[in-house]
Amino acid sequence: MILSGSSSQGLAAALAAELGEPLADVEYERFPDGERLVRIPPVDGRAVVVCSTTGDEDYVELLQLQDAAREAGASEVVTVIPYMGYARQDDAFEPGEPVSARALARAVSTGTDRVLTVNVHETGVCDFFTVPTANVNAAPRLAAALPDDLRDPVFVAPDAGAIHLAQSVRDAYGPGDADYFEKTRHSGTDVDIEPSDTDVTGRDVVVVDDIIATGSTMSEAISVLDAPERVYVTCVHPLLAGNARTKLANAGAEKIYGTDTIERAVSEVSAAEAVAAALS
Repeated sequence: MILSGSSSQGLAAALAAELGEPLADVEYERFPDGERLVRIPPVDGRAVVVCSTTGDEDYVELLQLQDAAREAGASEVVTVIPYMGYARQDDAFEPGEPVSARALARAVSTGTDRVLTVNVHETGVCDFFTVPTANVNAAPRLAAALPDDLRDPVFVAPDAGAIHLAQSVRDAYGPGDADYFEKTRHSGTDVDIEPSDTDVTGRDVVVVDDIIATGSTMSEAISVLDAPERVYVTCVHPLLAGNARTKLANAGAEKIYGTDTIERAVSEVSAAEAVAAALS
């Protein structure tokens, strides 16, 4: 049975269809003091909890769903975290700071038998869980959203660390080159980006990343491209906080494509197929 967090209902429904498993009718409530409550039907066999954690309250809901699944009779609980909040806090960057990703991973581990993440920002975060954990790559699904007539495309990652994402989208699409920008980060907000070596003049460019938060870095990356034909922006996790979409449009992005790990208007494709393969 698939148990959906309130933030992941579309993905949970798509996953249930992919697996041929029932989708539970989960009820979400709040007490007058603001506390959350979930309610689920009886579970016969495996329970798959699907809950993106874009905010603190999502973690509370995820833990409640796990506990409810046990109470409802689940023989196994598998937790799918399509987007894992706090994954970028994977170290204590200053004295006295917590390793927040570790703290939350340990909390999630107490209520589940295994965990699946989807393109977690730092793959080392999976080691923080104390149950078997796997990281699913949903980036190839982004190729299905792209136009069929891309002209001599170049798939570009914002930095060397994300080149595998650009390559996986390119491989799924078919023809094209893969490259990355040289990025030097001076602080959390001060980043220098230099163009890649690949000539993009007159070619369609697909910029690929795991997550777009504010859109600032991606916008700057687009701005240093030399005379591309068209620019498309793709990401697994379309957080798109604040005016991110406006920034990207003003930078020259023709269209933005994301998956449904975070359900937004740009969620053109579903990560369900990739997650289902890992669950089968």
